[in-house]
Amino acid sequence: MKALLDFIPLIIFFYLYKTVDPKDNEHTLLQWIGSNGGVDNNHILVATTGLIISMLVVYGALFVRQNFKLDKQQWLVLFMTVIFGGVTLMLSDDFYIRLKAAIINLLFAGAFILSPFFAKDRKPLIQRLFGPILDLTAKGWTKLNYAWAGMFLVMAGLHVFFAFIFANGQYWGEFTAFGDMAVMFSFIIIQFVLLRKYFKSPEA
Repeated sequence: MKALLDFIPLIIFFYLYKTVDPKDNEHTLLQWIGSNGGVDNNHILVATTGLIISMLVVYGALFVRQNFKLDKQQWLVLFMTVIFGGVTLMLSDDFYIRLKAAIINLLFAGAFILSPFFAKDRKPLIQRLFGPILDLTAKGWTKLNYAWAGMFLVMAGLHVFFAFIFANGQYWGEFTAFGDMAVMFSFIIIQFVLLRKYFKSPEA
């Protein structure tokens, strides 16, 4: 249920991104937030507005459902979306919302890389996450931790590539809404195949 709720803001963002006229600076959502819109990026501004509103609603529901608390990851994603989305709307400049996902992925990569140096038990972050289900040596956990850090670095690079380099950002919305999920799921499947013999037994 929680995973499905996380998809709702992305679906709303993608729908508005694809259906709103880039030159429509009089869209209802823009008028509702008091924005004059932009020149030819109003589809992104409207989609950003929908993203922020839907995330506040969804994460508000999760906050109540999770006994009035959110995970650190949820707080980070919500905070970055509101900040970068808010700056995007205030300046009518989509540069900032395009940059958001890349920065989030860089922060996740940094968390994995730095976790062994700042954790009290010196365990990498991946071991604290998957320790109950995987049986690896210390060297194995270190390698897996760096693999996940590398994946997030690749994701950050892909977001920059699609947002600012490839086809002048024409396919940025598609990659943001679905592409990064495809990369993530592909990585997880590969990890599952490679590590299947290291899974602990159900009894354990």
